[in-house]
Amino acid sequence: MDEIRRYFPEFSSKQHEQLDQLTEIYEEWNAKINVISRKDMMHFRERHVLHSLGIQKFAGFEKGSNILDIGTGGGFPGVPLAIANPECNFTLLDSIGKKLKVIEEVKHQLNLKNITTIHSRVEDHDGHYNYIVSRAVTNMPSFMKLTRHLSIKENKTFKGLFYLKGGDFNDELRKVKMKFKIYDLNKSFETAFFETKKVVELRY
Repeated sequence: MDEIRRYFPEFSSKQHEQLDQLTEIYEEWNAKINVISRKDMMHFRERHVLHSLGIQKFAGFEKGSNILDIGTGGGFPGVPLAIANPECNFTLLDSIGKKLKVIEEVKHQLNLKNITTIHSRVEDHDGHYNYIVSRAVTNMPSFMKLTRHLSIKENKTFKGLFYLKGGDFNDELRKVKMKFKIYDLNKSFETAFFETKKVVELRY
């Protein structure tokens, strides 16, 4: 059985079809724009789609939630999460405009109505979100500093941040002044790639 179908049997046939189509769309665009390294493209579903969906295992986004994906690049983790949560609104932000063009094409081909792209640096962006997601954009203390204006304690609508991270980052967490939980993805996905991969949840 395909890994995504194995680990997410609750997804509808439409959602699985949309996730299936991502491979062909990104292969086509990767030939034009280097969105994903060619080495990683060989393992696209595992290292990009399934990895992004690691957040889905723990987040439990409520219907109607507004979610910001910071440093989305070619759309990860935002695009797979948007497919998994069609009743939530996703804003995918990146400072590199050409990568956002790929996301716009993915939106068009898959008819995804719940994705908005923004070409901006995070420190220049403002908005009210319930959740922030990201995939190892920078070290965690720097990331929290960059996003503080979006996730400040006074923002009563903010519920938490989910960060995909690998390796040993205990020193980074000691410098982060938020409550956190660490989820080992190797307990959810039984492949070698996820041996050191984790989801970090941070909340006030």
